[in-house]
Amino acid sequence: MPPVQAPTLEAQTSAGLLVNLTHMPFVLDGGVAARARIGLIVLATDHTLEHEFRQIFRIPGVALYATRIRNAAEINSTTLAAMEAGLAACADVILPGTPFDVGAYGCTSGAVVIGEENVFKRIHETRPEAKCTTPITGALEGLRALKARRIALLTPYIDSVNQKLKAYIEARGIEVPVIGSFNHEDDNEVARISTQSIYDAALELGRHPSVDGVFVSCTSLRVAEIADPLERELGKPVTSSNHAMAWHCLRLAGVTEPIEGWGRLFRV
Repeated sequence: MPPVQAPTLEAQTSAGLLVNLTHMPFVLDGGVAARARIGLIVLATDHTLEHEFRQIFRIPGVALYATRIRNAAEINSTTLAAMEAGLAACADVILPGTPFDVGAYGCTSGAVVIGEENVFKRIHETRPEAKCTTPITGALEGLRALKARRIALLTPYIDSVNQKLKAYIEARGIEVPVIGSFNHEDDNEVARISTQSIYDAALELGRHPSVDGVFVSCTSLRVAEIADPLERELGKPVTSSNHAMAWHCLRLAGVTEPIEGWGRLFRV
């Protein structure tokens, strides 16, 4: 008599199955993005933007979906302009087939060099349904909401980029009589500039009597967590690239309630 083979694992599982319900009832809800679905294009070299956005977006029903765009670590007009060609494809890979409420491109100086409208046009090539913003878009809207008319500008950029940014802001009705810069081109190291260094520099610039607010430009600089205490010491509104763009994303998505702990902007 030939030996009896042991049943396979599949056969053992099938033989031991007491219940096999293949059509369990279910209902669909809004998922994690019941209130707002925000798509974010982050620079390949950025260490900070997603971290700060996720700290701020602790709001039930508000979901963040990020992708990365290739860029050079050196921050100058040539490297910034080169990103335009990749924006549409990056937007396209965020939840393909699922609409999102807001599309955000996370580079302040890049948006200035490329132009906000050109950024929006590229995103709309693949995501026509999305409202769009950039750090400079959010900053300009935020500064207007804060009624800041003359600002101190703090950046890590070289002077040629600073001058482009100054001209861009002033052409849109906000004066920039005070500028300070860490003057550092390497985006990987800019992300490691300490919050105390940023705090001290913003405080020094913001104390100038000619200004009524402070804007810290660059998505790599960590400002969101110090904006509120900095405002209390300075007595003037403070915002930054990430801080302002996060606020603008929420407002574009219809999330308008005040949020405590992030400074004046999130209360207007």
